[in-house]
Amino acid sequence: MTTINGLTTLIGRILLSAIFIFSGWGKIVDIAETSATIGRSGLPEALAWPVAFFELIGGLFILAGVFTRATAILFAGFCLITALMFHTNFAEPVQLVMFLKNVAIAGGFLVLASDPANPYSMDHFWAGKAQTELDVPPGTASTSEG
Repeated sequence: MTTINGLTTLIGRILLSAIFIFSGWGKIVDIAETSATIGRSGLPEALAWPVAFFELIGGLFILAGVFTRATAILFAGFCLITALMFHTNFAEPVQLVMFLKNVAIAGGFLVLASDPANPYSMDHFWAGKAQTELDVPPGTASTSEG
């Protein structure tokens, strides 16, 4: 992967994660409003905490590049479900925009899932470390025993 590809993927991860980190934190800070909003949609209000933590922790995972492929796929599904559950009242023009925004973000996550371990991610760091350990032939590892 070229440096420019790694940097653009990093910038993309930062931009994709920001909305979820801030949104998750906002849901935690005002969990009563989050519960009420979820309840008004016909879903159990008890989903407020799991959704808030998913957004916050998942956003941090995307930012750091931790379990990127799995997290990106989960977020893509989350965005599509959210679009269908909360933004289908197209009589309100803003809801069409919100629906399309969620679909576009889902697309961004699917692109991210296609190449998760770029050089500026924890996934890449862990994969490199694991690869280095695998490259050591059996019986040649140094030991501290003398």
